[in-house]
Amino acid sequence: MAELDKECLFCKIIQGTVPSYTVFENDDVKAFLDLSQVNPGHTLMVPKKHIINLLDYTPEDARRYLQYLPAIANAIKEFDTNITGMNITTNNGASANQVVMHSHVHFIPRFEGDGLKLATRNNAEKYTSADYEKIATKIKEQF
Repeated sequence: MAELDKECLFCKIIQGTVPSYTVFENDDVKAFLDLSQVNPGHTLMVPKKHIINLLDYTPEDARRYLQYLPAIANAIKEFDTNITGMNITTNNGASANQVVMHSHVHFIPRFEGDGLKLATRNNAEKYTSADYEKIATKIKEQF
């Protein structure tokens, strides 16, 4: 298999040298259960190309690999009628809690009253309209 890293855990899973509980696989991606099972059905989808994280995707990589997100999410949702929502997340870089340095998307099924809290914070009181304009302008300039 081309474009894989012999030291990467997810590349080993793609190659089959490390076992996984696969739920979907084709020539582009592999989706398998996350062993942590934050909630039942917690699944990871990885591209079958060693890409560190989403920030390293080319437009072609995005078209090729991310097209499977809805199908995988819907298959997970359909496996249990008690699923009422889903967090679909990706951690990009160590400071964002990325542990395995191979791009992967988490599908975390949600259930009413599951008690899972994904931490965010609201810092709106720290920003003025001018601050928002400055940040937005700087980001726009990067395109």
